[in-house]
Order: sequence, then structure tokens, then C-alpha cells
Amino acid sequence: MRIVFCGTPEFAVPTLRELLANPEFAVEAVLTQPDRPRGRGQRVLASPVKEAAAEAGVRIYQPESVKSDAAHDFFAEIRPDAAVIIAYGQIIPRRLLEIPRLGWMNLHASLLPKYRGAAPIAWAIINGERQSGLTTMRLDPGLDTGPILMQRKIEIGSDDTAPELARRMAELGAPLVVESLVKLERGEIVPIPQDSTQATYAPILTKEHGRIDWSLTAHEIYNRIRGLAPWPGAFTTFRGRLCHVWGRPAGPAAGASSPHHAGTLIASDSAIEVVCGEGTRLHLEAVQVEGRKRVTAREFVNGARLGSGERFGL
Repeated sequence: MRIVFCGTPEFAVPTLRELLANPEFAVEAVLTQPDRPRGRGQRVLASPVKEAAAEAGVRIYQPESVKSDAAHDFFAEIRPDAAVIIAYGQIIPRRLLEIPRLGWMNLHASLLPKYRGAAPIAWAIINGERQSGLTTMRLDPGLDTGPILMQRKIEIGSDDTAPELARRMAELGAPLVVESLVKLERGEIVPIPQDSTQATYAPILTKEHGRIDWSLTAHEIYNRIRGLAPWPGAFTTFRGRLCHVWGRPAGPAAGASSPHHAGTLIASDSAIEVVCGEGTRLHLEAVQVEGRKRVTAREFVNGARLGSGERFGL
């Protein structure tokens, strides 16, 4: 089966490598986003997918816009049997969707129609889901609205972070894509339309999503710490300066009254805790004040010479 693969981040790499290693498939070309400035130094770097394709000696194409006439001519020249797309980063126009004989297959990191959109892994964790999954679907012009081909469920551990869950999903997604392509070619899959009335959305993350609302329970804040890693992270302010925080739920149990305002830091010999909503507390583990290195909660408190009643969020 002749394949064109479209993808950009690390999440797409395991599937690309699985297709390259499988003799049933010939990856004719790889489309990925143009090299972009990344990191603190803003060095222009290739995407993880480009790096993997280059290692394999596969033809690489990086159009600024996949809607251009040049991109259409590129696809029309190859005329693949199928196109596989995973987190590519551009919307595929209808005229390209019509070129492959078997259509376009997308791997999405949720059990569609739940969590359509750009950040399904993050939002599943933020919302406290205990289960998610992977969906292969036939691409259409909508936002993750195409008919479902196959699905696999995956448990979300109580301490899973977004990067950890993404790595597991990426590895499990690779064989699912291969199985879906093989069964689609054999006519063993009947695509199932999504029930749009059950759809939920996972919008792209913005920096402001990371700002902690200390009136939430400690468990809800912990979900945000896990789901928003590594960017934008969970952050607050202390003495007017932005700081990222890490921690996990501590006592007392929800429903207990607290004489302190939400966000109040309470230091004892055994722990540093932050008062949260509904009488819960977050056991503070580490803090990184803007412009400084990450330190333990104890180092932060000792360095700050914490005063009575001082709070995060001010």
C-alpha cells in the first residue's frame, strides 16, 4: 500500500516508524511543518517527524500551506493509496482529501466524539477522566468529525502527566493505524458516523489556562498540574511575581472547614501545604519563581522567610 504520511510532533513518530518497518506499506513521502524557531534560544529546528523521515531516507515535503496549488500538484503526482495524518498542524482542503483511493486516516488521542480538538490528552487529565483512548477515523473537512474506523481504550493513571500519557498513546496508536489500514483495504471495516450530540471539545491550550484558581479543590488543581505539563504548566503569583508550582493533594478531607483563605501557605516541620477549596490542601513539592531555578517547597519557604497568612495568587 502506497502511503503519504503527514505529521509534525513526537506523538506522530512511532506510527511513521511502524509504517516504515512494515513490508505491507511503502511510505512515498512525508509531509511535515516547515522548520520553526523553538526553545529558549529560538533556534530553527526540524520537527521530530522530519528527523525520523530523514533518518529513513524518505522524501520530505514542507509546504508553508497545504492549500496551495503546489501542494495539490505534489499529491496528484504521487496519488497514494492512502494518506495517514497525525497532528500535522494544518487543515487539509477537500481537493486533497479526494486524491487517495482509500482516503485520509487520522489518529486522534481520544475516544471520539469526546474531546475533539487540539489538546485531547491535556483536557482529559484536567477534567479528571480515568479512561481515554485512541480513534482512527476517516478525515473529512470538519474538526475531528469524520466517521470512526477503530478505537482502543486506555486507562489514565491517577498520577499520569500529559507527556507520560502521550508517550503511551503514541506507542499504542502505531499498531492501531496499521491494523486500521489493513482492514480498510480488505473491506473489513464499516466506518461509523460520529454522534455529534455526544461531542465534547478540547481547545488548544493557552498560557492563561495554567493560572491556578485556588478555590478549586486540591485534587482539581493536581489534575491541572498533571494535564498542563510541560506547557503552560500550573502557575500562580507570589508577592506579585509569577511562579510555577508542583504538588499533590493532602489532607484534611474535602468538606472540612478552614480558617484560612484559599491560596494561604502553611508551613510546618513536616510539610508545606497550600489551602485550597472545600477545605482541601495541596502538599507543595516544588516552586519555580520567574527568572529563577526550580527549588523544593522547603527551599522556597526558607528563602522567602514566609510571613503569617501569606498567600499565593496575590
